[in-house]
Amino acid sequence: MPPARRRGGNTASARSNQPVLSFGAKSRVTKPSAAPSTPSEKTKALESLDSDISDKDVSKYLSDSKSVEPGQPHVAELAVRSQAKAEIEQPLSEEDKKAAKITKKQLQQYWNTEESKDRGPKVHQEGLSLDEKILRHFDLSSQYGPCIGIARLKRWRRANSLKLNPPVEVLSVLLKQEGTAGQRAYIDELMS
Repeated sequence: MPPARRRGGNTASARSNQPVLSFGAKSRVTKPSAAPSTPSEKTKALESLDSDISDKDVSKYLSDSKSVEPGQPHVAELAVRSQAKAEIEQPLSEEDKKAAKITKKQLQQYWNTEESKDRGPKVHQEGLSLDEKILRHFDLSSQYGPCIGIARLKRWRRANSLKLNPPVEVLSVLLKQEGTAGQRAYIDELMS
């Protein structure tokens, strides 16, 4: 409940306990800094920094940054490809054998149940294949851990080893894909 107001009397004495805020130049508060305070000291510090960096270093950096062509894969893409290749070369486990037996019809049933859990149709996924829909759904399922910087197959195996019960249908789609194509999460491609 708010405090009762006083009526009448001197209003200045009613608020005398509260300090007055002043926004003038005299009340300016600044933080102490470790940087040089005078302009001449600042320019000397910048000049010494400029002398440490030679033109050769700058030209080398610029030439290195231009050497990456747009058609070549990004460093993150190469790392994910190597992870996926290492995962594919492992011997087949019990889960891999189960995943190999899953048919297209079972994949369609799985996707229909996953899609029915959501509120409505996904208009942005109209042009995607069934496999890509399943993989993107797996990418965005946060309960299996982060999907950026890790191959999909490695993420599935990590979630399985942590007893998070990832869907076997995702493993089936991943194992049926050729080579390392599609091993990088779609969101990972967007973020890099």
